[in-house]
Amino acid sequence: MRGYSERREELIGAIRLLEDHDGDGVFDTSSVYADKLAWPTAVACYDGGIFVGAPPDILYLKDTDGDGRADRREVVFSGFGLDNVQGLLNSFNWGLDNVIHGATSGSGARVVSAASPLETPLTLRGRDFAIEPRTRRMDATSGGAQHGLSFDDWGHAFICHNSDNIIQVMFEDRYAARNPFYSPENPRLSIASDGPQADVFRISPVEPWRIVRTRLRVKGIVEGPIEGGGKAAGYFTSATGVTIYRGDAWPAAYRGNAFIGDVGSNLVHRKTLTPDGVTFRADRADPGVEFLASTDNWFRPVQFCNGPDGCLYVADMYREVIEHPDSLPPVIKKHLDLNSGYDRGRIYRIVPDGFRQPKIPALGKTATDELVALLGHANAWHAETAQRLLYERADQKAVPALEVLARDGAAVTGRMRAMYALRSLDALTETTLRRGLQDADAKLRRHAVRLAESFPQPSEELLNDLAKLAGDPDAGVRYQLAFTLGTWDRPRRVEALARLARTDGADPWMQLALMTSLASGAGAVAEQLLADETFVARAESEPFLRALGEQAGASGDPADAARVLRALDSLPEARGPLRATLIEAMLSGARDAGSSARLRPALDQSPAAKAAIERMVADALERAADASRPAAERIVAIETLSFAPLDSALPILSETIRASGEIALRRAAIGTLAQFSELAAAEVLIAKLGEAPPPLVTPIFDAVFSRDAWVRELLTAFGSGASDYALLPSTFRHRLQRHTDDAIRAAAARLDAQHAPQDIQAALASLGSAEKLRGVVEKGGDIFAERCAACHRVRGVGESVGPELAGVHDWDTARLLTSMVHPNAEINPQYTAYSVETLDGRSLSGILDSESATSITLRMSGGAQTVLKTQVRTAEPMDISLMPEGLTEGLAPQSVADLIAFIRGE
Repeated sequence: MRGYSERREELIGAIRLLEDHDGDGVFDTSSVYADKLAWPTAVACYDGGIFVGAPPDILYLKDTDGDGRADRREVVFSGFGLDNVQGLLNSFNWGLDNVIHGATSGSGARVVSAASPLETPLTLRGRDFAIEPRTRRMDATSGGAQHGLSFDDWGHAFICHNSDNIIQVMFEDRYAARNPFYSPENPRLSIASDGPQADVFRISPVEPWRIVRTRLRVKGIVEGPIEGGGKAAGYFTSATGVTIYRGDAWPAAYRGNAFIGDVGSNLVHRKTLTPDGVTFRADRADPGVEFLASTDNWFRPVQFCNGPDGCLYVADMYREVIEHPDSLPPVIKKHLDLNSGYDRGRIYRIVPDGFRQPKIPALGKTATDELVALLGHANAWHAETAQRLLYERADQKAVPALEVLARDGAAVTGRMRAMYALRSLDALTETTLRRGLQDADAKLRRHAVRLAESFPQPSEELLNDLAKLAGDPDAGVRYQLAFTLGTWDRPRRVEALARLARTDGADPWMQLALMTSLASGAGAVAEQLLADETFVARAESEPFLRALGEQAGASGDPADAARVLRALDSLPEARGPLRATLIEAMLSGARDAGSSARLRPALDQSPAAKAAIERMVADALERAADASRPAAERIVAIETLSFAPLDSALPILSETIRASGEIALRRAAIGTLAQFSELAAAEVLIAKLGEAPPPLVTPIFDAVFSRDAWVRELLTAFGSGASDYALLPSTFRHRLQRHTDDAIRAAAARLDAQHAPQDIQAALASLGSAEKLRGVVEKGGDIFAERCAACHRVRGVGESVGPELAGVHDWDTARLLTSMVHPNAEINPQYTAYSVETLDGRSLSGILDSESATSITLRMSGGAQTVLKTQVRTAEPMDISLMPEGLTEGLAPQSVADLIAFIRGE
């Protein structure tokens, strides 16, 4: 990647082929296999060629004429992001499941297959990907860190991100996708016992520019995170290339250790991994020192690899500066040469004392039966390469040997890999699988459970064997079983899931696994558990029961809801609080999933539900109206009022919005009003626009725009002069101009014609004198809090919807003024606004914060909002900024100078 970091367009990236002809462990020749690449960041061997990550593309290159240079070059996928040179796709790995896994990183992607360009792009934001190389199909996978992806011998995935040096990926994205009514927690779990930003012990001198930058950040003069308590170094700042050592040349104590580079501190860090239930704990392995550290500031260990000789290889990018250009303030950047070292780079092989070079077999020329025998090799490079070659050859003659290995192999890893190889040949039988389910090694039993998903119509015998594993002594087996049981809709599934809930339901990760398997059947499981007094009596059971209630409400399945409500009606009176909790959970689930109407008949048939709802609403009305109560308590009560009749809730909500008080409390009232469908709620919100302070204007418009009928009411108010059209931010005008309703678009066009758009040049000219005025920071702080803090944060003030503003310190005043008056002139792709329309008529806009298999989360003024994909009609990027035009309207040049002084911290 010689074009790092600002020379992408010169196409100076290349891939070299290094060859060791005499087998002594030293490369004898180096030749260019492919060149004229922009930013090549990942490579994986397949079928005599290589897949290459070269964003925005993934290429396939192959030398077909034997001259050592790739003469076949095709684009396989395209659409990977380029926004962040340190956040590009990376880290190709061949997985146990015979697909190539890769990391998307922070630039995201909308991937299009070259073979099927008309298919809907695969959106990857906060997720990674896997490529099935034979069919060239790509799927989203869990992950989403920065640079680095590695698996241990048993398929556990580990990633790293910036200062967070080791993260475990806790579940597969495909499981989360099965339950469209459930939005699971983030699959990324930081497992370092010393935490993110853990101490590191560098021996290289701290660069002077790094010291200066830290001082500028601490003072708020330049944008950027203040890490390590304001220290310039001595902690993880750039964790990269996490790799699990799986070779056989080093002492056994190193097997399974994690190695992570910190390129900013010129070192390689080592951690040991210890199982802790279904998670791992990662501990520093070398107290007070690092596994490898250099005095050379140019040493940049970016990636690692397990080699065929059993040793660990280190890819050293060897650059003078490896910082992201945007993280270097101009005052520092102008003194640095970001290209220094572009023509360099080194590979280290780390060997143990007394190492003797082993003979490396040419596996590509090895017979198929010999490849099968290698699946249990102690060096994972041999086993993994043999598995890949068996997949490439697709030789059915391998089946008998694989079946013998799966049954009798001495190494448990060999038995496991044999089953995956059989699956890739469509030759895995229930007989082989059932033997694996009964294996003495729990790690193999776990994979046998996972492989059972290959049978769409399993026999009763196989289902019985799986159900028995609900009582397996190993937590990992039970965890995998909770995911796998969702594959089939069979009666035995509900019984096994209920048994798992009884033993493991208090564990948050097990709760998540169980819920992914309950797209249907939540009511049946709840019915069994609510009838179990021992389970109900345990306080730790309540979170899982609540999740079941939310699921039963969200799914809109009348049978599921009826089962839960019948069980609640049967609870003794002493369980009244639990009954109320579950009914509230059902109502919340139904509201969020847009299935309240389908839930209502079941509620009407339940005496307990009707009584609980009446008590819940009465209590919320009392607490919401009591100004003497803490704001946090009142907010909970206000949110509960969404279940009350509007005529009961409206007076309290209206008064809360009007009254001076905490913004969070008033926003909660606006959000609750948005849950109602009646026009009276919209009338209250529209009436408040003229008197609402700036932090509440956008939330009110968000609420009003959530329903088409309310938008029509707003347009009527604008047309009659009852509300001022000038208050409407540009993002909402944009949504009106593109609205799917013809009448709304026509009414908006008439209003646009009557209200001439702001003359940007005239506005800039009128404020030009602000450049010459000295601002008053204190006065500027008041203006910032009123006009900017709803979306921007600077020195701890405001909300982080848009970018933090500390970085604009070095902008000249003219650029700052332009960004205020004309925010659409320059939009950072990282802060692209999205417009989301839901099936129930709501319309939302915000920054796309994250996306999972079942939901998308928008970052909005007042907080993030997650929407289930089952409720999304459209989700499209907008070509304008969320920041409204006219921010400076009504401000004199001196006031603008005050605001700029506050932002700059002058």
